[in-house]
Amino acid sequence: MVSLNASLFFTLFLLLTVAGLSSSSSNATNIGQGYHLISVEESSDGGLIILLQVNKKTKIYGPDIPILRFYAKHETDNRLRVQITDATKPRWEVPYNLLPRQQPPPLTQTTARKSMKNPITVSEYSGSELLLSYTANPFTFAVKRKSNGETLFDTNSVFSSLVFKDQYLEISTKLPKDASLYGLGENTQPHGIKLYPGDPYTLYTTDISAINLNADLYGSHPVYMDLRNNGGSASAHAVLLLNSNGMDVFYKGTSLTYKVIGGVFDFYFFSGPSPLNVVDQYTSFIGRPAPMPYWAFGFHQCRWGYHNLSVVEDVVENYKKAQIPLDVIWNDDDHMDGHKDFTLNPVNYPRPKLLNFLDRIHKIGMKYIVIIDPGIGVNSSYGVYQRGLANDVFIKYEGEPYLAQVWPGAVNFPDFLNPKTVSWWGDEIRRFHELVPVDGLWIDMNEASNFCSGKCKIPKGTICPNGTGPGWICCLDCKNITKTRWDDPPYKINASGTQVPIGYKTIATSAVHYNGVLEYDAHSLYGFSQSIATHKALQGLQGKRPFILSRSTYVGSGKYAAHWTGDNQGTWENLRYSISTMLNFGIFGVPMVGSDICGFYPQPTEELCNRWIEVGAFYPFSRDHANYYSPRQELYQWESVAQSARNALGIRYKLLPYLYTLSYEAHVSGAPIARPLFFSFPTYTECYGLSTQFLLGSSLMISPVLEQGKTQVKALFPPGSWYSFLDWTSTITSKNGVYVTLDAPLHVVNVHLYQNAILPMQQGGMISKEARTTPFTLVVAFPAGATQGEAKGNLYLDEDEQPEMQLGNGYSSYVDFHATVKQGAVKVWSEVQEGKFALDKGLIIEAISVLGLDGSGVISALEIDGQPLMSVSNATVSTSQHVHLDGESNGENKIIMVGLTGLKIPVGRNFAMTWKMG
Repeated sequence: MVSLNASLFFTLFLLLTVAGLSSSSSNATNIGQGYHLISVEESSDGGLIILLQVNKKTKIYGPDIPILRFYAKHETDNRLRVQITDATKPRWEVPYNLLPRQQPPPLTQTTARKSMKNPITVSEYSGSELLLSYTANPFTFAVKRKSNGETLFDTNSVFSSLVFKDQYLEISTKLPKDASLYGLGENTQPHGIKLYPGDPYTLYTTDISAINLNADLYGSHPVYMDLRNNGGSASAHAVLLLNSNGMDVFYKGTSLTYKVIGGVFDFYFFSGPSPLNVVDQYTSFIGRPAPMPYWAFGFHQCRWGYHNLSVVEDVVENYKKAQIPLDVIWNDDDHMDGHKDFTLNPVNYPRPKLLNFLDRIHKIGMKYIVIIDPGIGVNSSYGVYQRGLANDVFIKYEGEPYLAQVWPGAVNFPDFLNPKTVSWWGDEIRRFHELVPVDGLWIDMNEASNFCSGKCKIPKGTICPNGTGPGWICCLDCKNITKTRWDDPPYKINASGTQVPIGYKTIATSAVHYNGVLEYDAHSLYGFSQSIATHKALQGLQGKRPFILSRSTYVGSGKYAAHWTGDNQGTWENLRYSISTMLNFGIFGVPMVGSDICGFYPQPTEELCNRWIEVGAFYPFSRDHANYYSPRQELYQWESVAQSARNALGIRYKLLPYLYTLSYEAHVSGAPIARPLFFSFPTYTECYGLSTQFLLGSSLMISPVLEQGKTQVKALFPPGSWYSFLDWTSTITSKNGVYVTLDAPLHVVNVHLYQNAILPMQQGGMISKEARTTPFTLVVAFPAGATQGEAKGNLYLDEDEQPEMQLGNGYSSYVDFHATVKQGAVKVWSEVQEGKFALDKGLIIEAISVLGLDGSGVISALEIDGQPLMSVSNATVSTSQHVHLDGESNGENKIIMVGLTGLKIPVGRNFAMTWKMG
């Protein structure tokens, strides 16, 4: 429930006197002089509507919009919306059909004014968790957390005022100097995951490679998480500016300023207070992450330059010979006929041979994915193009399909804002799937990328491209477009990091989409809208769960697609950057994310590729991909890399049930699969900027080598007990957190399990279909040596071809695992929901390992479901006493590990196992 200040209930329409108050305010700038409040009313939906009038007009970046409407509403207990727009006419907003959400009340033409004897200059609008306050002149607003009074967002800035022009919007918030901010992507952040004061943050979807630092890359995510720690009490919140126009965001450490070139200010505040709460609330609004098929968590291999089918067949065979797991083989555009979408090269990828190959790999559970670019080749004999023309699906410029150039040469771009385009696109995907039964689609170049700029035409008398030299050189006859304010806006965002024109090597920003929508406004939605159309098409094919990989993303893309971080390079720096980008996308609601392992551009060294697979094996999306001009870098190309791959991917394939359960948690709550350490340790400030380690879920920590020539890694261990995956008897414990130098020879990556967790694993294999049928092991981790403790874990299983990832459909099971130890009595048990699926699959728990016990190593009274274990099972019991390192004192203490093997406990049935420690 929400409440307006009592004064607002006395009158629905409160008019405030502003006479004498409209002089320039202390926070005015020469760009804008701010606004003052002229009226307040309660809206019909329980929100707050305030009308604002500009204090003094300026001409810089265009005329001010004279009257604004400020609308605020507590949409849920933990979400506050604040929208500022023109009070007199509609402005561009992210389409409500693309990102479904509540609509504000319609605009009214009322701007009447009436003097009040006792004007109110400060008032409040209160919700369950958040409180909005505002001042009249200059108009400012602040958002506070009700529980502790902390100010989360405050536009009462000493250096900036509210500016609202047609093509220039500016607003600032103050920030405490110790706030840690994350988000505002997509970009490659050289300073790590925390936003760095003074670094530029420009949001505008752009095809420049990820090797460019601090520049606007493929996606636009105008959201940040703010984590604060006051006296050991941590709280997090998030702020989304839902706006698809280009923008610069200036973070100065104690302030943050938005400079946006169109649309509206549409802020959403998410109260948290934990980081997991924040992403739960955020994805509840933008859309929960898409369910992923199980095989998507296997290993993927791709390369631009698999010239013919026999090369692809050799790659699959060589992975098998090297005993390196492989689930999915990919084609870049090598399979296409002349780089044209939805075609096959009849010479290099003849359909009969390709279908035979796919039949063979599909029988063993492998999958096949190909690329699709949005540009449709202009070709009179090309059916896809002809059907597109007939259905009028292309973006227009001056009434004709906008002409650009990508890999096929001259292309037109489908307009995915047009419902007819969505239908046509779905039909083309259906036709292609009948030609080639692909298992997923990879949508690339969808920022949208264009090798040319401006208004172009096909040159007469020449072939474009002519087949020689790089295919990305513009060969159309083009002229720059600067005649409209959409092509040459008054404020220049820092596009591509160098203030290039916003239409540079993309669709001209004065081009027109469906219903007259300008590319200027909708540019950053292109990949998002294509993802939605592609998801709809794939889901309609066979009723299976789609897999889509998209390069360009926007707010809400995670509901439809996975993401890879684009064109990186085989360098140690790019390896390090990949972790921060991956962790950011978890915050953005796109948890299925990874980077090209070993680097897309040339040329990784053997040592680097060793270390990269040791990181990439733990990306949620794990794929090796390389450039046409790169030397071959499949994981079997070097024997040393093959060994590291067998080790690291061997761990991944044992962890597949854990990863898949995390993907279920992501789907139902938004929880990232790969997470910064502060998600599990929000009060531990030492990990706030940590960008060289990460968690999978809440409890599994990866501490990789990221520097050349190193055989050790200095890793941070937050407070508590951590058990090494490579040797469960190797334990690190501290009360306050500690850095420990770990051995990390070339083929070793350090993985640690945290206390209070139960980790479900299987035995691995060469392919996920095979691995997921093997027996389970449960690893139970108690705090080392604790006489009293508990641990929890869970497991989600389903028929992963089903489109939905949910319980109750007869094709899934869910298990909660619990364990307690109290004064020597140990209990491990399960609580099963919908057990039939797991029972039908015959899945069993074969082994249980319990770590961190205190005692002599002698166990007694071992029972399962009330019966002596040895009378109902051929299980064997082992105990081992070992020392664990106290990371703070360097002291050693003795603890016990109990191992139970030979069990045959059905996963789909409740069990309870108990024993006593001697």
